[in-house]
Amino acid sequence: MTSRQDISLNFIETFVISSVTAVAARTLITPVDRCKILITHQTQFLKDGLISRPYKGFTDCMIQTYKYRGIRPLYQGNLAICIRYFPIHALNFAFKNEIKRMFKQNSNDSYSKIFFENFVSGGIAGALSVCILYSLNNARQHVNKDIRTGKIRREKRQLHSIMNAYKNILVTDGIAGLYRGFLIVCVHDAIYRGCYFGFYDTLKPILLGQNPSFFLSFILGYGVTLVSHLVSYPVDTVRRRMWMDKIRSSRQYTSHVNCLFQIIRNEHISSLFRGANTWIIRSIPGAGLLAGFDLFAKIYLSIKDSRS
Repeated sequence: MTSRQDISLNFIETFVISSVTAVAARTLITPVDRCKILITHQTQFLKDGLISRPYKGFTDCMIQTYKYRGIRPLYQGNLAICIRYFPIHALNFAFKNEIKRMFKQNSNDSYSKIFFENFVSGGIAGALSVCILYSLNNARQHVNKDIRTGKIRREKRQLHSIMNAYKNILVTDGIAGLYRGFLIVCVHDAIYRGCYFGFYDTLKPILLGQNPSFFLSFILGYGVTLVSHLVSYPVDTVRRRMWMDKIRSSRQYTSHVNCLFQIIRNEHISSLFRGANTWIIRSIPGAGLLAGFDLFAKIYLSIKDSRS
């Protein structure tokens, strides 16, 4: 079924609300990501005298960092992360609502039909978002590579660096260079976003009703985000394997399909899900994004109604 906010919000309103929600969700989880980095490098920190003892875990790391260095180190780099993070999610929500509106769902539709329409809406939205932003991400990766190899100084990491990356890629590889590796990323995002929006928009009115609390929406969103990542994870595994294969002196895989079958045949199907347990924590922002968008949209619509 189509919710009121899907009907009432236009593209711009959905884009803005989802942008705010994405930044808020990403900011809430940033201290966890920072603590992962701090724990990973704590041996070097001990040698340099930056910490007096090893961290006992995430909670201890967060407490010790805040106690001796304040809150700022826990949010280091958050602005840059949010700038990269919000466009893809904002476009996903905005496109999804516009595409979903075309199906004109009603209360008499079967659950299977509703899920199919929600899945297709989310999948197309994911694919469209990748089409728009992929070349930018590709150019940014070239800039990061140049920084790591010393071709660009880190403090010069500005807009002109990305524009130069665009220019260099176009000169050497043409348009195809900007979209190298695009297909597998597009397939992954279409599957992930299809499940992400398909399951949530279908299950929410069935399990939670029309006006659920933020907590219940978050719990449902967490389960949906985790399942969506698991469903799409094998495609991401193939993408990462193909990327690693390109930097080897001798190629192991001839295509994405060949890579998939070789992994299943030589390593067992469970290898496609190796590392998927990290999404137990990493699914939290996705859940916050779904529940937060519903909350902010509800608040916005109530204000909008009161003024009309």
